[in-house]
Amino acid sequence: MPTLDFKGKQHIYAHHLTVPYRPLEPDASRSCNPSGADDNLIIHGDNLHALKALLPRYANRVKCIYIDPPYNTGSQAWVYNDRVNNPLMQAWFAQNSPVDGEDLERHDKWLCMMWPRLHLLRELLADDGVIFVSIDDHEQWRFLGLLEEIFGEQNFIATLTFIQNLGAYPGKWLSQVTEYVHVFVKNVEEVKFAPIPTDEDPSSEWDQDDIGYYREGSELLKRGEGGHRDDRPNMYFPVFIGTDESVSLNRLSPNDTELLPIHSDGSEGRWMWSRERFANNITEIIVKPRSNGGFSLVTKMRPNIGDNLAKKPRSLWYKPQYSTPSGTNMLKTIFGGQRVFDFPKAVPFVADLLKFANVGSHDIVLDSFAGSGTTGHAVLALNKEDGGNRKFILVECEDYADTITAERVRRVINGVPNARDASLREGLGGSFTYCALGKPLEIEGMLTGDALPSYETLAAYLLYTTSGATHDASELGQKNSDGLFHSGDQVDYYLLYEPHLEYLRSSDAMLTLDRAERIRDASCQNGKKAIVYAAGKYISQRDLTRMRITFCQLPHALQER
Repeated sequence: MPTLDFKGKQHIYAHHLTVPYRPLEPDASRSCNPSGADDNLIIHGDNLHALKALLPRYANRVKCIYIDPPYNTGSQAWVYNDRVNNPLMQAWFAQNSPVDGEDLERHDKWLCMMWPRLHLLRELLADDGVIFVSIDDHEQWRFLGLLEEIFGEQNFIATLTFIQNLGAYPGKWLSQVTEYVHVFVKNVEEVKFAPIPTDEDPSSEWDQDDIGYYREGSELLKRGEGGHRDDRPNMYFPVFIGTDESVSLNRLSPNDTELLPIHSDGSEGRWMWSRERFANNITEIIVKPRSNGGFSLVTKMRPNIGDNLAKKPRSLWYKPQYSTPSGTNMLKTIFGGQRVFDFPKAVPFVADLLKFANVGSHDIVLDSFAGSGTTGHAVLALNKEDGGNRKFILVECEDYADTITAERVRRVINGVPNARDASLREGLGGSFTYCALGKPLEIEGMLTGDALPSYETLAAYLLYTTSGATHDASELGQKNSDGLFHSGDQVDYYLLYEPHLEYLRSSDAMLTLDRAERIRDASCQNGKKAIVYAAGKYISQRDLTRMRITFCQLPHALQER
């Protein structure tokens, strides 16, 4: 069996990140109520190219990613279809595709397919973002190693066991009922998960106060390692208990009982909370009398999100509405009884993952293996539920991107007449812009004039590759005759460009002394440097350095940073 050797195969994996940048081209005829630059997106094309196309606008902005990639079971005739310019890589792919059950290197090839895509997904993910990856037994442990390599072991949260169908799929020795979801974050210090709604009846299992339902949580006396006064001296202080079992940091009555964090052996301990946190959360403390006449303090564990009862999820995920048959039946309803897609994920399952990831009402959700469009449907359903304005980005490479993925979203936006659910029958509302991938930005194509991008597309790409800044191309139109297209906090960016060779060969496309002096005066007045992209210059680099101008020649500036 092939062993995992990510480091040893970096030379193979790395080529996938050198694929040329291809801009997104909206297709109005396939869009649904398109609403401009901040619209939902459905992209038809290879997700490697699509993810790269998203970077100039969406890098570090996506709150949650859910992907359900091909499971590489050996029975699927999937072809490794990445196109790269390196002839050796093209020959390698041609020799080793398709990947099937008889190929002893199919695991390595599957990982080769996923590796660059995961790197791009990580770059798109916000610092407090979460990625969920569905997988089954065929690749789950290998995939976990790959995810740890890219996201870091410290950012691994859990592997959820998901019961896809209690009816089970027949296997050779066992009936298969489970799949898995690997959960990683970009930065474990930044992320905050949320409880998810539960169908429990709270009346018998939860207490209630003026705020809402609660249960007993953890004790406020720190036990075990680090639980002594010497460990955190500032967290050793008295708390006062009133005769009505109220809690205060000050003695409010001579009859109040002073409570110190003392362990049962008489040693001085410390509280779990600081004074400030005690002061801000007095109503979240339960006083419990002890048999010896003293008291202990425990926290209230709140299950509420708004009016909905919710709780911290377990690592085993099961609800009848999560099942694959539930997802299949929903899709058949949307498509008038037709079975148009095998094994779609269920909307409630994806929706609860998004809730667990604490996706806010204006956050962005990405699915780069969109399939039947469940993730887009889930985002629209959440917006309908709470009036939010979450956005989705779906990427699908197969030909059914329009007829199934986008068509499903069109139908749930406009309403499904025979749906049982009233909101789906009425229509979830919303919009999306359908996009294809445009011609690649390649140096050779720019030199010959065969593939010259628009001004806005080139400006957005140069800005991202130079600084990492993200902007929509439509926001980067040329602002003045000297080519200023973006002003950053410390740098002004200029682009002398029009998408035809006549201009690029003319003196208008050159950085002249007069233009450089105007740029110097405009930028230095605001204490900034300037970067100028142009086909050439009529001024020495020494003079430009004195002017605090960095010159980048086109098309060579299109190289990756």
